[in-house]
Amino acid sequence: MPATRRLSSRALTIAAAVVAALALLPVVYLLIRAGEGGASHAWDVLSQPRTLEVIVNTVGLTAAVTVGSMVLGAPLAWLTIRTDIPGRRLLTVLLALPLALPSYVAAYAYVSFLGPRGLLQSWLEPLGVERLPSIYGFWGAWFVLTIISYPYVFLTVRAALRRMDPSAEEASRTLGQSALGTFRRVLIPALRPALASGALLVALYTLSDFGAVSMLRFDAFTRVIYIRYGLIDRSGAAVLALLLVALAIVVLVAELRSRRAGAAALHAGARRVCLHSLGRWRWPAFTAAMTVFTVGAALPVGVIGLWLVRGISAGEPLRLTGELVGNSLQAATLAAVAVVVAAWPIALLAARHQSRTTRMLESASWIGYALPGVVVALGLVTFGARQAPVVYQTMTMLVIAYLVMFLPLALGPMKASVQQVNPAWEEASRTLGHGPVRTFTGVVLPLSRPGVLTAGALVFLTVMKELPATLMLAPPGFSTLATQVWSATSENFYGRAAAPALALVVLASLPTALLALRDEIRPSRPGRPGGPPQQPPGPSQPADREPGRELAAVASR
Repeated sequence: MPATRRLSSRALTIAAAVVAALALLPVVYLLIRAGEGGASHAWDVLSQPRTLEVIVNTVGLTAAVTVGSMVLGAPLAWLTIRTDIPGRRLLTVLLALPLALPSYVAAYAYVSFLGPRGLLQSWLEPLGVERLPSIYGFWGAWFVLTIISYPYVFLTVRAALRRMDPSAEEASRTLGQSALGTFRRVLIPALRPALASGALLVALYTLSDFGAVSMLRFDAFTRVIYIRYGLIDRSGAAVLALLLVALAIVVLVAELRSRRAGAAALHAGARRVCLHSLGRWRWPAFTAAMTVFTVGAALPVGVIGLWLVRGISAGEPLRLTGELVGNSLQAATLAAVAVVVAAWPIALLAARHQSRTTRMLESASWIGYALPGVVVALGLVTFGARQAPVVYQTMTMLVIAYLVMFLPLALGPMKASVQQVNPAWEEASRTLGHGPVRTFTGVVLPLSRPGVLTAGALVFLTVMKELPATLMLAPPGFSTLATQVWSATSENFYGRAAAPALALVVLASLPTALLALRDEIRPSRPGRPGGPPQQPPGPSQPADREPGRELAAVASR
């Protein structure tokens, strides 16, 4: 390996180690807290039958939500990228909209609509329906978390599909494979890294979610940990939180093993793909996609709108100010920029410099996403008060909390995009005399742009609705739309919560709309797959502006 390449790898490793150390701060706090109670207290907590029940509940819910999200998200990504389904741009925005809903708001909306004495039951009462089945418990939690989590798979797979070279699929069809055979033997293996990343995001989100399981009265780890903290048994809560970390590590190991078989993902092609014609299935496919959107976003937003109407009718003030909107935008923007920047060293290492150290750093960066927000916040409160009082109760500490919690949201799509950048283009850039920085900014960054945009949008969306860390770490007097919604709903003032909740949905949909406009597939040039290749630009011809086009030609020679 050349000296410059070794130096670049070493610098990336140092930067990634700093990021991983930040992500592990809450785990260090948990170890300290768990040790304060002594070994006997820890064993008492672990040996309780209740602990085994919570483990089974959490593992079962996580597996069910992950499978459900993949079943919904992956086909929808393929429909909006590779087919001529009507309204692809609009569908991309609508299908990602459930990410804008805080889990506790979505859970209450579904409870108030589908609950035993909810709106639907009141509408059916004239027909003799006196009570609907209970939505509380496992099935209610699975339904709510799946319908608001599938966009993680949808957006991650969509970014991978956009940059995938279609030549292998075309070769498969030319050799006589059917569409189904090509999908199973070519497309699925190539998408395995993106599928694994999306599934990992869903699994860790489910492990760390507090709002939905609490509202739906399902005893997962997060709810039990929160109750123990409320009972001032912080040592016992830390022991349970360490079990949650162990579950997250199990999920990480499973994801790493499943990824190895799909490590040789197809690289980004120099041309774009043609869209598959759905024929008579265009409108049925559109109807199915719109049904998912209706259930996942339109229904809860409609219930929120009903809160707003009822609140206004009852004389409830809207309580939506420019300061709340500005604070939410400020926090989300700062977090998106910080997390994307911090994810680059780990994403580059994982995609280009695989080693045992790289795998350890990558795995460590995912841990914070599996921890309840209250645990991350308490860990950083302890660290800030004792070790870094300068940043305690400042915006810097709040952004660090967001980085610890949401780094995996950026790491997954960014790594998948970097893996699809042909390494030969980077080598060609180095051959032409460009250094590591110039190669990164001129080749890797432009070609990885879909993954970077997806990463920033995911972080922005998630920070907009994040609650526990914002409540505990925000500077004095700093209130966001999410905290306003929580304070109102916790006191059962749902009309008061409606306006900020609707503002959350509107603001969170903006980055998704930008992604849809920038990532929309155009037909391949010169018009169809397999057509005559374009001539390279001559001295008097302007070069194609697609990043890496010229370097790809150099590498091919």
